Amino acid sequence: MRGVLRLSLLSGASLLAAQPALAEDAGDQPIIVTGHGLDSGPATPAYDVETIDRDAVTASASGRIEDVLSSVAGFSQFRRSDSRSANPSAQGANLRALGGNAASRTLVLLDGVPVANPFFGYIPYSAIAPERIGSVRVTRGGGSGAFGSGAVAGTIELLSAGPTEIGTLQGSALVDDRGETQASLTAAPKLGEGFVVASVQWDRGDGFWTTPKDQRVPASARAAFESLSGSLRAVAPLTADVEVQAAVLAYDDSRTLRFKGADSTSNGQQASLRFVGRGDWQFDVLGYVQAQDFSNIVISSTNFKKTLDQHSTPTTAVGGKAELRPPIGEDHVLRIGTDVKLASGHLLELPYSTVTGLPTAVRHAGGDQSDLGFYLQDDWTLGDLVLTAGARADRWTIRNGFYRQASPGGAVTQDDTFANRSGWEGNARGGLVWKVAKAVSLRAAAYTGMRLPTLNELYRPYVVFPVTTNANPNLKPERLRGYEAGIDVTPIPALTLSLTAFDNKLKDAIANVTVATNVQQRQNVDAIRAKGIEASAALALGTVRLDGSLAWTDSQVEAAGQPLDGMRPAQVPKLAASATLAWLPHEGWRFAATVSHTGAEYEDDLEQYVLPAATTLDAYVQVPVAGPVSLVLRGENLTDETVVTRNQAGSMDLGVPRTVWAGVKVML
Repeated sequence: MRGVLRLSLLSGASLLAAQPALAEDAGDQPIIVTGHGLDSGPATPAYDVETIDRDAVTASASGRIEDVLSSVAGFSQFRRSDSRSANPSAQGANLRALGGNAASRTLVLLDGVPVANPFFGYIPYSAIAPERIGSVRVTRGGGSGAFGSGAVAGTIELLSAGPTEIGTLQGSALVDDRGETQASLTAAPKLGEGFVVASVQWDRGDGFWTTPKDQRVPASARAAFESLSGSLRAVAPLTADVEVQAAVLAYDDSRTLRFKGADSTSNGQQASLRFVGRGDWQFDVLGYVQAQDFSNIVISSTNFKKTLDQHSTPTTAVGGKAELRPPIGEDHVLRIGTDVKLASGHLLELPYSTVTGLPTAVRHAGGDQSDLGFYLQDDWTLGDLVLTAGARADRWTIRNGFYRQASPGGAVTQDDTFANRSGWEGNARGGLVWKVAKAVSLRAAAYTGMRLPTLNELYRPYVVFPVTTNANPNLKPERLRGYEAGIDVTPIPALTLSLTAFDNKLKDAIANVTVATNVQQRQNVDAIRAKGIEASAALALGTVRLDGSLAWTDSQVEAAGQPLDGMRPAQVPKLAASATLAWLPHEGWRFAATVSHTGAEYEDDLEQYVLPAATTLDAYVQVPVAGPVSLVLRGENLTDETVVTRNQAGSMDLGVPRTVWAGVKVML
């Protein structure tokens, strides 16, 4: 991996050094370097798309990307905790009330590279510093096609910022009322016709109490955290129409959850190389490699001793994408492409006796997965009408699965190997957007999608006391069928309104199903059916801006003959809404307040334990004080709302309490 990172950096540096000669060869042709891939095409508005601009991305109250995404109603993780107090393996990304487990049903891309952990399916949110992001585009609904496989609930595209958005140098340092700190530094110098962006972010603190005061014991601990991430990205032109992008990302994260010694770690490295051509024959070729690891210590909630050491979960992934857009006429954008991802991971864990304090066994489990996709999509513009249609075929494999347990002395007590499986999945999507009047557009879309079960779902059992959840090596891929229709209205230039109605059905949905007292198993249920409406509004009046988002969903599990049939999926609220009012009186000034509401949801599949509804108020203030230096004040949960993130038979965890940050920001 280190060799790959070194090669990517050297490649980027060499290309930047060669730019004067390249510019000379280009003659009088202007060289425009964007640092992004090809545009998404004229049919993007046919789907329910919401974009978060850089100002909103960099002005969240917590400074964390998952809270930025929460401004899109309907976005959720498995739990309401953020990356200070959640177990990393529970931080998947989901949309449209298709939750119910911790794996991501939403495909998250950073400059075209999927970032989910290949073993668990969680998103390493702490590795993605908002200061590095230029914009976020969220597409709700199945997106299997040119995006890639796994986008059964939607796609979140994170696009990196360049010197235009960042400036030459930008940094910040803040401290909150508990003494926690957050610091970042990003440099984005232009080099010839290209640029480099180098960034580092460091967050640390003793954390807040996640355990309610009346449930604390001497072994209870604050949610201490420390995360460090760094990235380097180089962009340079090869010709007037072709640019190369090289990037590396590395991160390390450690957290404590609930009890002293209940520590988790996650870390990873990622490198990518991308070539983008914007000539007559447009192309986008991307390759990447990832290495990630995860560990976790489980502490008994009865005697507060170590019961399990999830010692390591090394995972690697190699993948890429190649897309060609031939010139077939001004009215058509034809996309022909292929993508591939190869993933491998295994775990090593040791259960411990709470009597002797010694390990009682050694467990290994894991396997390999692959997905090779081929897709074709055409966007056809007919005046005020844009039609889009596409098809995708995926060849998937699940191989080399195993679960092995041995005694501490090495005697094998269980040795299971699982049959290799493979198959083809076909998917399609299509839609239209019709500008019926200057201020009104109508849209409709239909789509299908597919998600493979993660290696974690297939092979790794886990315990959240007192419930044990067993793996299932026979899980089938999830398959989505969805429809939606919407309207976008701009009655005046300053106001944009959007409304979407949708009906999505996730067949063979993977859920944690109760099979005995305090025992669950991951199983394919018949389906999760989610119907609902999504609405958004944006109003800009001079220096004042109001943005709002709302999602209401009727989501049910279809599991004939099982107790959870007809029930709402776990961790899925009916109503979610968010609104941000911002005032920008002068350049560099910002006053903003955000109100977010999450409706009640259930902890479990049998609707026994409720997580009450919660409404929070956040605030952000930025005021220039001297030259490039600004004062920054941030407030999280200013009303000190009690946010219950876990309710296991009355044993609860809480989300972030009232938190006030103060610091400085420097922009050159």
